[in-house]
Amino acid sequence: MPVIQLSAQVCQAAACNEGRAKTDFYDTAITGFILTVSTSGSKVFSLRYRDQYGKQRQHKIGDAKSITFDKARLQAQKLRSKVVLGENPADEKQALRKVPTLAEFIEDIYVPHIHQHRRNYQSTLSFLRLHIVPKFGSKHLDAVTSEMISDAHIELRNKGYALAMANKLPILFKIMYNIGRKKKIQGTTINPANDVVMFVANNAKERYLSVDETQRLQVALEQSDNTQLKYIVPLMLMFGCRKRELLDAKWVDFDLERRNWHIPMSKNGKARNIPISSKALELLQKLLTWEGCPFVVPNPETKKPFGNLYCSWNTARIRAGLPEVRMHDLRHSFASNLVNSGQSIYVVSKLLGHSQIKTTARYSHLSDATLMSAVDAAAMAVNKNCHPLQQKAA
Repeated sequence: MPVIQLSAQVCQAAACNEGRAKTDFYDTAITGFILTVSTSGSKVFSLRYRDQYGKQRQHKIGDAKSITFDKARLQAQKLRSKVVLGENPADEKQALRKVPTLAEFIEDIYVPHIHQHRRNYQSTLSFLRLHIVPKFGSKHLDAVTSEMISDAHIELRNKGYALAMANKLPILFKIMYNIGRKKKIQGTTINPANDVVMFVANNAKERYLSVDETQRLQVALEQSDNTQLKYIVPLMLMFGCRKRELLDAKWVDFDLERRNWHIPMSKNGKARNIPISSKALELLQKLLTWEGCPFVVPNPETKKPFGNLYCSWNTARIRAGLPEVRMHDLRHSFASNLVNSGQSIYVVSKLLGHSQIKTTARYSHLSDATLMSAVDAAAMAVNKNCHPLQQKAA
């Protein structure tokens, strides 16, 4: 165990002692800094020290063929400083080896988490598969940076995706890293999505189907390869429900005799009841049922709820000349029809299942339009009644 002041020249000339498999040369300047020379001629720099529990540990710095003596010595000084401050370089190195890749984290941690805590996650899984895993999946969690996420965020916008869709990327990253930190997953201490600036997206799109558009859409639905779509879309227009509420609906929650649909869990976490109109009842009675299948409008092939209707819906709306209409606009159309028929915002709110009336207030301008039409009609009536008097006075 030679003790000597190590230098570049000493390291170059050092040889393993005869009869030994390896020889450690200890530096006199930096405590624990050693050069290990083996009989094969390999030379490795390391720092040997005792951790906070008094256990002897050794941290490899590098092979002499890959790192110069000066760089090895500088690294030894840094490591020694950490040891003096109570840190453990060996544990840090081991921890780095435990940092999973993003793909591993998604598969082992995030997907099981959303399966357990979320009811609707199909769109999230699709987004991960299409936009996150291909670009970031092979990167370790601590290697993902804010700049990478920001660049991918901007790229989605530049490809023509809606701003709200593009924003989903940094939002998902923020959620995943927060979950990782709570579960103490290595590499999630710093959340790289925190500094990404979101696009300002106006999601309050108001698109309502006219009578003519509804008829055109119905014709297109009849031609759809998805035989359930011609029932799903009209039922959404009649109930004003959310897409997943209908796709996941079970017959056990429908009381056709009392004409009531009980939704046990809605988006806001509360159960609600929707009255079944006579037209909706007629349509429900036309639906096919399968033995052992509890769902109202399942996929006929799997007998399970549809995960995604985008392809069949997109084909139908384009065929109807309505490429910009979203399935969620069916819910808006339901609200529009209610308001324009004279129903109050409170009634609309109740039927839509909104937890706050201010959410429904976006439809209030429709009632203003209805009122304006009413006063215009009244004004016309007054004008007609006054006209003969004006003529007589003249």
